[in-house]
Amino acid sequence: MSRFRLQPTPAQERALLEHCGHARFVWNLAVEQHAHWRPGRKAAPGFTEQCRQLTQARAANPWLATGSVIVQQQALKDFAQAMANFFGRTHRRPTWRSRGRAEGFRIVAVNSTDLRRVSRKVGEVRVLKVGWVRFRWSRAVADGVKSYRGSRDRAGRWHVAFAVAPAPIPAPDTGAAVGVDRGVAVSAALSSGELLCVPTLRDGEKARLLRLQRKLARAQRGSNRRGKVKKAIAKLKARESDRRKDWVEKTSTRLAREFDVIGVEDLKISNMTRSARGTMDAPGRGVRQKAGLNRGILANGWGLLVTRLDHKAPGRVLKVDPRFTSQRCSACGTVDREARESQAVFRCRSCGFACNADVNAALNIRLAAGHAVTARGGPPLGEPVNREPQRDLLPVR
Repeated sequence: MSRFRLQPTPAQERALLEHCGHARFVWNLAVEQHAHWRPGRKAAPGFTEQCRQLTQARAANPWLATGSVIVQQQALKDFAQAMANFFGRTHRRPTWRSRGRAEGFRIVAVNSTDLRRVSRKVGEVRVLKVGWVRFRWSRAVADGVKSYRGSRDRAGRWHVAFAVAPAPIPAPDTGAAVGVDRGVAVSAALSSGELLCVPTLRDGEKARLLRLQRKLARAQRGSNRRGKVKKAIAKLKARESDRRKDWVEKTSTRLAREFDVIGVEDLKISNMTRSARGTMDAPGRGVRQKAGLNRGILANGWGLLVTRLDHKAPGRVLKVDPRFTSQRCSACGTVDREARESQAVFRCRSCGFACNADVNAALNIRLAAGHAVTARGGPPLGEPVNREPQRDLLPVR
């Protein structure tokens, strides 16, 4: 998906916000209809019935009729797809959308006349009932675009994303494999010995964020001052998120190009980042420490890295059992919880092998991925993959 930064005028921004409001209103109505459905009751209305109800709602509400019917119908279609993903057990159940969070709308039936280039770095896209809106042309737009999504983040930035399914990155066919151990102090440790860290805010930016958070705590709720402080904090958070996503994209592309097999731990990140507060009757322990660990896990992009690897190298990402990967010696295979002397030092008490603890875990992950490849009938790691079809050699008469 190609994503670009929109540059709307104030009048265009108001019109885009109306599109977002209409899409959010229609989505929430669909969520409400399905929220009361239970097994055994009458089936909730589907996409066709909801479109018929939308026509009646537009006739009864002039403010809804002023919006684009394509935007509103696409919100219903996106909801139908979200419910199909939920029943297919690939995504969570769709929930309510709130104002100012995940704002966006989708437009389909895009043709070549809806997109034009103004200069080398500036382009324009035609938005229904808005007109031509400029965006920064920072990369090539793939051919065959049929839809796009306009979105606005909490920092007030507008983006347009053209829906294009990129082709997977071809494997190098060298038989090379790598194990990736994800951590908090080190974002990703490779079995090759390389330690990769997600770029975060600089020291000056962290100090400014702390000052803004203290200022937010003193601001009165509902005041203009509080709104300005929240927007300033959102800009810093968006900057940090952009750097994390950029690091994930570059790291996943590099791994997909250099290795045939990529081994990662099969972690349940949603369970690992669950709050430890507990209940009133059974309060949790170490809540603040657990909250800090949760923030560290989410800030290092554990889930996003594996997701992008699955997209770019489908079938080449192997998820292995994470048990004892940090306690097992990669040289002799001895499992000893006392061998990890600190967060960064691993020293086996059986064979004397010593290395970085995260690298040792990555080596164990690579070894487990190699066993999985061999069990599937593939060639041993380190040997090139022969993708030529095998032919029987017949004797020449």
